[in-house]
Amino acid sequence: MIIHPDMAITLPDGTRLSARVWMPDNAESEPVPAILEYLPYRKSDGTAARDHGMHLHFARAGYACLRVDRRGCGDSEGLFDDEYSEQELQDGVDIINWIAAQPWCTGKVGIQGISWGGFNGLQIAARAPEALKAVISIGTTVDRYHDDIHYKGGIQLSENIGWAATVSSWFSMPPDPALRPDWREMWLQRLENAPFLASRWMHHADRDDYWKHGSVCEDYGAIKAPVLVMGGLHDGYRNAMAALVGGMSAPVKGVAGPWNHKYPNISTIEPSIDYLGKALRWWDHWLKGVDTGVEADPTYRTYVMDSIKPDPALSFRPGRWFGLKGDPRDAVEIEELGLGDGTLGHRAPFSAELVTDLRCGRSCGEFFPFGFGPGELPDDQNHDDRLSLCFESEPTSNGRDLFGAPELTLQVAANGPRAQIAARLCDVRPDGTSALITMGLLNLRHRNGFDAAEELVANTAYDVSLNLDQASYHLPAGHRLRLAISGSYWPFCWPEGQDVTLTISGGTLSLPWLDPDKAVPVDFDPPVEMEERAYQQLKTGNERKEWREDPASGRQTLEISGDHGRRLDTETGLITESAVSERWEITPTDPASAQVEITWTRSLGRGDWEVSSKVVTRMRGEADAFVVHQHVEAFEGTQKVFDRQYSDTIPR
Repeated sequence: MIIHPDMAITLPDGTRLSARVWMPDNAESEPVPAILEYLPYRKSDGTAARDHGMHLHFARAGYACLRVDRRGCGDSEGLFDDEYSEQELQDGVDIINWIAAQPWCTGKVGIQGISWGGFNGLQIAARAPEALKAVISIGTTVDRYHDDIHYKGGIQLSENIGWAATVSSWFSMPPDPALRPDWREMWLQRLENAPFLASRWMHHADRDDYWKHGSVCEDYGAIKAPVLVMGGLHDGYRNAMAALVGGMSAPVKGVAGPWNHKYPNISTIEPSIDYLGKALRWWDHWLKGVDTGVEADPTYRTYVMDSIKPDPALSFRPGRWFGLKGDPRDAVEIEELGLGDGTLGHRAPFSAELVTDLRCGRSCGEFFPFGFGPGELPDDQNHDDRLSLCFESEPTSNGRDLFGAPELTLQVAANGPRAQIAARLCDVRPDGTSALITMGLLNLRHRNGFDAAEELVANTAYDVSLNLDQASYHLPAGHRLRLAISGSYWPFCWPEGQDVTLTISGGTLSLPWLDPDKAVPVDFDPPVEMEERAYQQLKTGNERKEWREDPASGRQTLEISGDHGRRLDTETGLITESAVSERWEITPTDPASAQVEITWTRSLGRGDWEVSSKVVTRMRGEADAFVVHQHVEAFEGTQKVFDRQYSDTIPR
């Protein structure tokens, strides 16, 4: 094998991108197909551990594998402008064209990635570069507005500010001086030109052209390359698999497993699978022309999760795999359960008031669990159920598999111009615990669509509908279904800035149940071992999550801290360290009291050289606006070399 730590890719405008490349040592004389992973997350230190084993494995199977730092990130030149920008996507097309023209490449290229790399892989595929012959997209989305970390159902997710804080820290570090002698000049230029992402994202509260850009659901037919799309049912990104399988005309296969926000072979929630083997079957077929049987695989494969007692630190989810040959929507029978006075499945006239309780949401879990520490997954829902308006079914007479996205329609009125709904579908188990199956959100100002918000007429009843997230869940006999509806869901999403009372006077929950005659059992091999990159742990990290309540004011505080330790890359000599602390607060009697402070510290060093940064991000909600501040400091040794504060007030 040959490993290039810093292969130069020169773009048409002269910008030099940096690629770490693994390839067979005879590729110059016997060209091979290429696999691209294209990310902003710093190949020299950020993703180096994960990259090494995976790309080395593919390279040993006869591929040239390129892990490319995005423009303005890591070891690449240029400036970062925004996520999935026009520049990023055009650069991606240019990278693919550059790869295909190299003497060591057959001219056939595949692209893979998770999260950011899953997103931009699909978006680049929608531009249909001729050399792109196959895609693997994991932990991904087809809709940047409705199904990403920014907004859900038109409500601003708390992860929006959390992500803005995280990427501002990621992008505050310089290139590796061993690869770029002009690292200091590049670093300072990046810091000076860094965008205020939190402000930008909040100014686009509707699904406007900003979000439509890069949302492949706008035109699934634009994707010409075959796509293997995978994701975790414990991840925030669980809807893209069914959407792509149902929407694409090019060859597509979907896999939904029990994983968190990880590649399927390294998920901290098992059972994991042999992703490397499945990926090679995909690459070999579409990039080498080998008949590996992938076209005969079931169109959609999913893991039906068994009902278990809620465990926020879950490490294994029992269940079983099955596959479907066609569109998943054709494999279900829809059952409509009418709402009554606290009942689900017995439609009857009723009228129920729902006073927003800002304490509801404590049991929500993280949007995308990484396995960084305890308490990332949803807890027993009984705490939140008691603060919600609940509708409960009779015990089921036989076990059934819920498969797909439930749809909820409601007749609802609000006593003010703005309101929101959080709907949770729970499994009420015989032991009394309430396990979250799936959920959905809706900003009632977006009841007629997400392109523009329309304020409510107070005390006027509206018919509204919302889809809950995709589910694959076995409901055993003797269990009950509980639909829990609340007017806020903090800290998962930001509450309205004023007290709201909802009146619900009817509704229907449509449930997709799997037709067992249309499903076939499938199986996956367990993960194979990957070669590990050598590190020396210099300091062990720790994670903590704690809720507290002030007995005098009732103020609720969630504190999260994550020290990720300090470690040495024995190959490059780079020493990395990072830590984050988050403090989320709200007073239950004051909707405009929600606020958060997130502090990231990060350092990079080698020998006597060290640089570091501190990024403090604050946000609070007011009655009619959000106020956001960010303070970025950067240090070379003990000397401060950059200090800038950003601030903005954004109307709700």
